[in-house]
Amino acid sequence: MTAGAGVPRPRVVLVDGVPMSALAVQVPDPRAVIVAIHGGATSSAYFDCPGRPELSLLRAAGAAGFTAIALDRPGYGSSAVYAGEFTDPGRRVAAAAGTIDKILGDSDRGAGLFLLGHSAGCELTLRMETGRDDVVGVELSGTGLRYTPQARDIIRDATVTSRPAGLRDLLWTPTDLYPAEVLTGALSAPGVAYEGDVTAHWAGRDFPALAERLTTPVQFSVADNEKVWQSSPEALAAITALFSASPRVRINRMNDSGHNLSVGLTAGDYHRNVLSFTEECISDAPGRDREEVEAS
Repeated sequence: MTAGAGVPRPRVVLVDGVPMSALAVQVPDPRAVIVAIHGGATSSAYFDCPGRPELSLLRAAGAAGFTAIALDRPGYGSSAVYAGEFTDPGRRVAAAAGTIDKILGDSDRGAGLFLLGHSAGCELTLRMETGRDDVVGVELSGTGLRYTPQARDIIRDATVTSRPAGLRDLLWTPTDLYPAEVLTGALSAPGVAYEGDVTAHWAGRDFPALAERLTTPVQFSVADNEKVWQSSPEALAAITALFSASPRVRINRMNDSGHNLSVGLTAGDYHRNVLSFTEECISDAPGRDREEVEAS
């Protein structure tokens, strides 16, 4: 454990003239750098649960000896006014990568990057993994290949300016699985127009195409109260099969949890699981011999 790792700090850096924001915890001699990418209509604060530091991914990662960066996705946070510039996926990847590089500068990156994506953030996460050679592993949650029957019509009718009746229930129930602090709208942020296109093509085109190119270990986490995506054994088998080039695919089932794993009452357990998986990915990373793994 790294004592005194500190609290997450807001960071704003310029990437190609656009201010990009994030929350970051940086430690000396990190095991690796965990990059967390939030879903739709929220922000980097998703990974530092308001009022509940024990549920914060960033704080848990720092205490365990990892540098951790929670990005505000392109079009969110400081870059919201430039949202129209990010319709091209390559532009989004470049902006996110540039943000990471600017924040880290010349500081140590340990074994490399571990990418964590939630919900709509999984699209950017997979695009980033397939464009870098310093990624040791990937964690995905809150996504899938097929909507549940109750979610299908609600998601179809959702837009940046219109949130259909029932959407909140899909994302935030059962309410007793979440702290009261996160049910007040404290994590809410305006959506971004390009997300409509991302949502329309994710399950049928982009998820399969990106997943088959992923070459690092992947963990796919699913809540037992997931209401947006189908998570039957058959559905999870279909998702696992997408990652045909990955050396290892793990399904992580989270009990007593809802769609928003990182801010639920079980978030501490979820984050400990993610950090454990990150350690496994570091140990298995190419170029790390037995002596190096044991010494760490």
